[in-house]
Amino acid sequence: MTEHGPAVSGSQATYVFAVCRDVDPAALRDLPGVDAAEPVRALPLGTLTAVVQSVPAADFTDEAWQSRLSDQRELERYARAHHEVVSAAAAGSPTVPLPLATLYHGDERAREALTEQADRFHSALRRTARHAEWGVKVYAPAEPPADPDPVAPSPTARSGRARPAPGAGLAYLERKRGMHRRRESRHDDALRTAESVDAEVSRLATAFRRLRPHGAQQTGERDVQVLNATYLVADHRAAELVQLTRTLQERTGARIELSGPWVPYSFVGEV
Repeated sequence: MTEHGPAVSGSQATYVFAVCRDVDPAALRDLPGVDAAEPVRALPLGTLTAVVQSVPAADFTDEAWQSRLSDQRELERYARAHHEVVSAAAAGSPTVPLPLATLYHGDERAREALTEQADRFHSALRRTARHAEWGVKVYAPAEPPADPDPVAPSPTARSGRARPAPGAGLAYLERKRGMHRRRESRHDDALRTAESVDAEVSRLATAFRRLRPHGAQQTGERDVQVLNATYLVADHRAAELVQLTRTLQERTGARIELSGPWVPYSFVGEV
């Protein structure tokens, strides 16, 4: 769906943030969007409405966008601007957010292409109306630091200058095996907790997706993430979800992180 316009001086492209059933123009007023030089506005699509902004086509050529992708700060600025517009539209109407940098060669091309997808937009809007997306992450405690090993063979013993105490090598191996068994047991317990949390939250949700857990480098946490999932939850069940996660945290002793409500990006399907 994304069309990157040619780098033609003075040409304009139409950047599409989202498609809604309807949108209050006042909700879009004063939003800077991705280019504050032009207003964010509504583009009628028959029974639907697109939220769009005119932008310089030269700013969104493949070369320009690849350069932007390599600049983390600039990419984050665009992502925040995009999300701000989508959130403003979704606050007043069921909304299908479109991917970052969805562009067309002008309003007419945008209207034509989006109207062709009207059935899919209507399906996504029916699925997500009066719902929000919530994230649930479960963390297992980090491994405790290893204790000093009093029975490990010493360097001098291994070099032959002194004999280890009788049975020291066997005790050392048994201790290592015990540490390994305890580590595996803690990991298995954490995975069972994650499955239990996911099962209970899933029963409350309309739809759900399991995502790949983030590693310590991504989260900056010492604790190990064992569940990273997102759930589509009806608005009238939001308070129930908050209470459920508190109850599960108390029951399991695990750290459970709830985030949301968000625009249901994960549940609009391919549009």
